[in-house]
Amino acid sequence: MSALPQSCAATTGAFTRQDVSFDSGESYCSAWLYLPAGVERPPVVVLGHGLGAIREMRLDAFSERFAAAGIATLAFTYRYFGDSGGQPRQLMSVKRQLADWEAALAFVKRRTDVDGRRLAVWGSSFGGGHAITVASRHPELLAAISQCPFTDGLASATALGLKGTLKVTPVILRDFMAKLMGRAPVMVPIAAIPGQPALMNAHDALPGYMALMPTGMKFVNHVAARVLPEIVTYRPGHCAARVTVPILFCVSNTDTVTPPGRTLALARRAPRGEIKRYDAGHFDFYMGAAFEQLVADQTRFLTRHLLGDR
Repeated sequence: MSALPQSCAATTGAFTRQDVSFDSGESYCSAWLYLPAGVERPPVVVLGHGLGAIREMRLDAFSERFAAAGIATLAFTYRYFGDSGGQPRQLMSVKRQLADWEAALAFVKRRTDVDGRRLAVWGSSFGGGHAITVASRHPELLAAISQCPFTDGLASATALGLKGTLKVTPVILRDFMAKLMGRAPVMVPIAAIPGQPALMNAHDALPGYMALMPTGMKFVNHVAARVLPEIVTYRPGHCAARVTVPILFCVSNTDTVTPPGRTLALARRAPRGEIKRYDAGHFDFYMGAAFEQLVADQTRFLTRHLLGDR
């Protein structure tokens, strides 16, 4: 059941931002709805984040730029994370996250203040993989953006390395035992320094996550360990060949989390895919010069496909 006030809004000269929520599964997802000022029933893009991330980790920055261009956005946080509902906390599930995406699309399609027929999806990192999967299931979409996407769990596990994978195996086994016995989940770090057991331990992973957190907010750096087998076997890039809508892949040439070679090979299978490559790391996409270039490219892409501007 929706649990957040629907009337709380922040306003600038270019857009308003409302705190909203929508039902998903047994609970709800919290979200921001950005509405461009002076635009009646604008097109809308749904934004979802990466592994263990919440919308406060720079989804507002992308939403503000899209809204300023006349495109509404819904930026949401997955269940079990941040201020969204669901128990136990920090429970990550590919199936449940994809259900959250479906609930988000249904939510914007029901609204009368946006045009749910002019709809796009945007995902980053693990959410970039979800964006490919969702786009392959929804040919009614007008566009999709997959940013530094997670495309192949096996490739990402290889990037972590056999030694790193083996280090977290005992934690996974303990968490599955806890699940069977009805106990609280056993957690594994999302990001750690190189050599330490975690889902990601590349040199830029931990500082990258920390840099995305707003002042005054603390990054909850763990998830239930049971998700790791799901991550390794999740290969959303293989859905690219079935994405019939225009899709923009924004790929880091130096990505330490989602190997670019495998991503590019899978992205090239999309019938209407566009690929843009950037000399910026996986976590550099959200700020600074890399962000400015990225968001400009993405705004042009969305404007072309959602507003019809050529």
